[in-house]
Amino acid sequence: MTLSRRGVLGLAGTIGSAGALGAAGPLRSGPAGATGAGGATGAAGSGAGGAAGATAAAGRVRTGFERLAADGYAALAGQKVGVVTNPTGITADARHLVDVLHADERVDLVAVFGPEHGFRGTAQAGDSEGASRDPATGLPVYDTYDKSGQKLADVFTAAGIDTVVFDIQDVGARFYTYIWTLYDCMRAAALAGKAVVVLDRPNPVGGRRAAGPVLERPYASFVGREPIALAHGMTAAELARLFNGEFLTDRPVRLRTVAMSGWRRESFFGETGLPWVPPSPNMPTPDTALAYAGTCLFEGTNLSEGRGTTTPFEVVGAEGIDRRWAEAANALGLPGVWFREAYFTPTFSKHVGKVCGGVRLIVHDREAFDPVRAGIGLLITARRVWSGFGWRADHWIDRLTGSDRVRTLVDAGADVDEVAGDWAAGLARFGAVRAGYLLYP
Repeated sequence: MTLSRRGVLGLAGTIGSAGALGAAGPLRSGPAGATGAGGATGAAGSGAGGAAGATAAAGRVRTGFERLAADGYAALAGQKVGVVTNPTGITADARHLVDVLHADERVDLVAVFGPEHGFRGTAQAGDSEGASRDPATGLPVYDTYDKSGQKLADVFTAAGIDTVVFDIQDVGARFYTYIWTLYDCMRAAALAGKAVVVLDRPNPVGGRRAAGPVLERPYASFVGREPIALAHGMTAAELARLFNGEFLTDRPVRLRTVAMSGWRRESFFGETGLPWVPPSPNMPTPDTALAYAGTCLFEGTNLSEGRGTTTPFEVVGAEGIDRRWAEAANALGLPGVWFREAYFTPTFSKHVGKVCGGVRLIVHDREAFDPVRAGIGLLITARRVWSGFGWRADHWIDRLTGSDRVRTLVDAGADVDEVAGDWAAGLARFGAVRAGYLLYP
């Protein structure tokens, strides 16, 4: 087989919520250059068709933060600012934006807000660092994890801020919770009368298309609050525009988005020229992010998704699985990926201390690879070849995929095309709405 120009990568990933559009009716399509009522596409040419598609100097993407700084922080002038960020909020030379903003007399930075995993990124999945004071700047650090609505609005009010700035690296999957931290912050800021400024960063797996099922609202949770596709193919600023225009219409926030320059939808992270910082403890590389939207589905099963190994989401497996799984997965002929027999021993999480057999994903063509279809194929073949296969008793898979349809279809013996065909109509509707909020070519 001929290798793609994008090379051979060993991968894995965690994936999430899917389904069809919810019972609340179809999404409303928004104009390409608007953020919805009460919002404004903001600083540094962030409107659609502006400078977002321009080629960056020296062949490198300029992030939203860089463009904000180049504009003299005009979007923050005269405001008390709080920043929602984590270790990924860095400059191109790896300085943290909190340190940079705190040292600049043009910005009145008064608070920091930490998401899941915390401001410094030390907490594992489903945890945070709590409230603290940043030793480098002396700023108070507030914990946003597990807070939303009026409870989070009260945190913003207590912090004494006028504007919430959001700058966190996302990975492109609905169940990765930072986009819902953004959503919760937008809703809370509207309740508290605060403005929101979103500083954009690349989608590390590109933004050519959306993939996978769309969440059904009865299955909403912190791994999927609203009906978007499992692999949404959008950036944080684009999602903020969509949230404001489609889901926060009862009380839209005063929104400003600062777009990147030099990023294109077909770009993978390695082409941006930017440094990678793991956005969470089990997202060590951009390769992990590439597969995450598929292999994270194994959080909803009794198999390990590779947590507790050096390659989380790149390997999946359990005790008692042998080479037959890799053979069955390869027989599906899924584009862009090979499945290799693999063995590993997790140091924490599922099957800790036990030798697991399973598969390693090797993505040889990133453009052809569809992580969601790969994840479905792995679920189907794991159930077929391993008698010990089981779903988590709480049906967490339904939260990850966004409905009970994937689980029930897999249990009924459906193949990959049948499962994907079930979500096709909902995905097409989402795609039509998504197109109105995209900022980049």
